Amino acid sequence: MDIQRHAPKRDEVLIEVLYCGVCHSDIHQVNNDWRNTIYPCVPGHEIIGKIAETGDSVTAFKKGDIVGVGCMIDSCKQCKSCTSGEEQFCLGPVGMTMTYNGYWKPGDTDFNTFGGFSTHIIANEKFVLRIPAELDLQSAAPILCAGVTTYSPLKMYMKKDAKVGIVGIGGLGHMAVMIAKAMGAHVTAITTKEEKREAAMELGADAVLISEDEEAMKGHEVTFDFILITIPEEFDINPYICLLGPRGTLITVGLLGPYKSPTDNNEVAKYSRTVGASIIGSIRETQEVLDFCAKHKIAPHVQMIKMDEINEAFDKIKDEEVRFRFVIDMKSMNGEI
Repeated sequence: MDIQRHAPKRDEVLIEVLYCGVCHSDIHQVNNDWRNTIYPCVPGHEIIGKIAETGDSVTAFKKGDIVGVGCMIDSCKQCKSCTSGEEQFCLGPVGMTMTYNGYWKPGDTDFNTFGGFSTHIIANEKFVLRIPAELDLQSAAPILCAGVTTYSPLKMYMKKDAKVGIVGIGGLGHMAVMIAKAMGAHVTAITTKEEKREAAMELGADAVLISEDEEAMKGHEVTFDFILITIPEEFDINPYICLLGPRGTLITVGLLGPYKSPTDNNEVAKYSRTVGASIIGSIRETQEVLDFCAKHKIAPHVQMIKMDEINEAFDKIKDEEVRFRFVIDMKSMNGEI
């Protein structure tokens, strides 16, 4: 469909989209799994592009700059969260402005935004990221969501030399394995699929644990200092809680909804374990993880697709048939490829 972008305001930039990653949350949003989708919906929040036009007061970027946009394009910029550099927790009346689907807390308004599955996008200059020259543009897009979503809790909760478990080796999980390893952790990839063992080891995992192997899971109880779970659908958290050592921490990302079974607080309490969750990251953290990946030569593993292959890509993501992230080449929108 055709959508109309307004001219950039004084503090905004117009970006020509070059590449856009395909996240599992795009599927959730399209399907209205979170019961908040505003239709028509244009997904896409892992965006690499080129500045096409700038507002009058923009000083950080100029026409032609290669930039990135993640999950947010604006916020109130005045609340305690925003002024402390945590825009993802914007406490303004409508919260952060999402790259698509409008405000984080839409309330009674039907305000909508359209994302990166398009030729161009508008963003406030403070929510635009610089892309390090060392990063390959075709593969960098997933860093803007999958990268920062895993980097943020790893940075906050993981100590160097920690024993870390990464659960789910998909779009988020494969980034988490590489980032945690670069941070100095001993990394165990935890997956239901034996066929992902080789791939996890290639990503840098020190070990692989098959979660459906009850004996192996039992042998790893009270082992890990930190566990990051990247499963995007509802699941039973309790077997993973049992893997934590005393005062260990477990953080879930990707799941925006209830667990399949209630959390057994006896297992949490008896070793003073901590169970929590995290969502995306700040603009500062997003720039940090871009720079971190450039420094440590971390590149998301991607498969390039054309725009007219998106429905097939959605099906393959749901069937776990992607290694590990689809990225749309937006030249295909104009018939150039």
